[in-house]
This record gives sequence, structure tokens and C-alpha cells, in this order.
Amino acid sequence: MYEKFFDLERKPFELVPNPEFLFLSKSHKKAIIYLDYGLREHAGFILVTGEVGSGKTTIVRNLLRNLDDRVTLSKVFNTKVTSEQLIAMVNDDFGLDTAHKDKITLLRELTDFLIDQHAAGRWPTLIIDEAQNLSSELLEEVRMLSNLETDTSKLLQIILVGQPELRKTLALPELRQLRQRISISCHLLPLSRQETEDYIFHRLEIAGNRDAVTFDDGSIDIIYSFSRGIPRLVNIICDFLMLSAFAEETKRMTRELVQEVIGEMEIENAYWNDATPEGSFPGNRTFLFDINERVSRLEEFVAHTGITEKEKITLHDSVAGMEKNVSSFMAKSQADLAVLDAQIKDALREFDELKMNLWVTSARSSMDASRPEPEKKRLWGRLFG
Repeated sequence: MYEKFFDLERKPFELVPNPEFLFLSKSHKKAIIYLDYGLREHAGFILVTGEVGSGKTTIVRNLLRNLDDRVTLSKVFNTKVTSEQLIAMVNDDFGLDTAHKDKITLLRELTDFLIDQHAAGRWPTLIIDEAQNLSSELLEEVRMLSNLETDTSKLLQIILVGQPELRKTLALPELRQLRQRISISCHLLPLSRQETEDYIFHRLEIAGNRDAVTFDDGSIDIIYSFSRGIPRLVNIICDFLMLSAFAEETKRMTRELVQEVIGEMEIENAYWNDATPEGSFPGNRTFLFDINERVSRLEEFVAHTGITEKEKITLHDSVAGMEKNVSSFMAKSQADLAVLDAQIKDALREFDELKMNLWVTSARSSMDASRPEPEKKRLWGRLFG
């Protein structure tokens, strides 16, 4: 729709995992090297994990495009299946007839097929995508497939691709044997701030015009903060951003335009339902709620705790200073907050230090020592609960 306006040959931020747009971040490049090495060395089990939208499927598709001619491939993408269905899908993708056959027959025919492939100098390889959906029982079935081997090599190489939950499943005690068979393991990390910028311009260049748009200072910071470096979310934001710029007939991506687009998308509610991870920027509303909640707890504690009047004044001054800082943050626009990550973290740490000082002061107070135990527990529970 907007390609002609920006002198592009095609849309740069489509969500399909197109290997032509593959961007080699440090993490993605490492994963590709690991996969290539594992396949060449017949490493047995290979594990690839990453967050939703981190680029796992794109890497797999890139792998498929560059496979050695000697590789015979079976791909499984539907993992919410029974044990028998899983074996049937593996056989079917290897080109074996699966109609009206029980599990024992399927396994026997798979074994014969793998032996024939090995004798012909070929490398049967099974890729299981979305492997986080496999139960521990099904993963054990997959491990049993890896038992098919000759005296010198495995008959079947298996690549497990999935979300981080897969690692939690593999950590279960009953899957100890499977864990020990994973020769190569890699995890796709989100893009860094610089990689996010490089990723955006890389996709514009592949689409036909690296200079299709210009970004004002701080605008990419906002994209990075709200996408957390997840390529799929960068695509979603940038595609909507290109559309909005087209509607306004501008090729300049200002901070205000980026902020408006992200606000319209409600990206926090739509894409992030978990707590803000360490090292990422907390959304404005979440941050302000957290700050105000902490201030309220501190004020109530100071009003009721048994410390000296001088100590109360000192603590009240500290809280007042915190409220002043909060007011300053609230006065700033969402775009400004996006580039003040370090200051926000310092403010949160300062609150934590203040809570600890309150705890120490109150613990030393003789009045607090005489307070009834239930009341003390209630106060501490409200402050630290």
C-alpha cells in the first residue's frame, strides 16, 4: 500500500519469517553457526530456544534453504499430538506410507528407512518446531528415536526448536537422559539497542530503499523500549509506523509520531502480559502505579510507626523528595520517559534503600519493641507485602 510513496520494492516489515530478510545479530549468527556445525558433525540432539517472535522459524527456514544435498529431512510443526500421531507425522514427512498402521509398525518401518538411508550415505534429520508443546512423555518418545544408531553414528539427527518453556520441561528429573544427549544448545536473545536500529535499516535496504525514512533522535529508542528487542514486535511497530507516516505524507519519523503509533497500538496490553524483565524499560502507567503505591505505603508506615519526631521529620522529607521526583516524571511525556531508563532504575533503588532504612530505624526503636506483635506484623506486612 505504501511501497510506492517510500520508493520501496516490497513491504519491509511483514510478519512472515522470510529468510531473505534474515538479520544476523550476534545471537542469531551464533545460532546459525551452531546449527551448521551440529548438522555437519552429526551431533545428535540440537536445542534451539528463544522468545516468541525472536526469529527461530526464520533461522529454521534459512537452514532448510542451505541444507546439504545428502540430508533427508522430516519437519514437524504440529506438536499438540499423541505419541502415535507424532511418529506418523515423522514417517509421513520422510515419505513413508502411514495409512492404517499401528505404532509398532510405524516404528519398525522408520527404523528400516533410517538404516537404508545410512547405507546410502544420507543423513536423516528431524526438525521439531514448537517443541515446548510436547509433554515430558512425548519428549521421552523423541529420545527413544535417537537410540536408533550403528556402532559409529546416530541414524537420526534431531533438532528441537521451541520457546523458553521447553528448557523448563527439559529440566524435569525424568528427562535427565534426554538432557544428557543434547550436544548443542543455543538460545536466541533479543536484539540490543544498536542491533534494533541496524535491523530496521537492514530490512529497509532489503526491501529496496535503506533511506526510505529518517528517524529523529530518540525515536528508535522508543521502538526498542517497547519492543524489548523482539524482531516480530519491531516489525509490527515499524509497519504501523510506515502506514501512519504514509497517511500523513511524511518520511520523517519523529518521536511524537512513534509515541502516537505505540499509544494507539496499546502495545503493553496487547503483547506484554508479564512483569517487566530486568534491563527493560517499564511502561509509564506501570511505573507510576508502582511509585505511587510505594509512596503510599511509606507515608502510612511513617505515620504509625513508633520512632522519634526527629526521625519522622527526616523520613517525611525523604518521602516528600520522592514525591517531587515522581511529579517530575509524571510531567514528562511518555517519549521522554523511554530514554530515561537509568534514572528510573535509580529511583526504584532509592525507594528500596529507604524501605530498608525504615526497617532498621523501627527495629531499633524502643517504642516499636513495646508494640503488640499482631500490630507490628500488620505494619510490616503492609509495607513489604
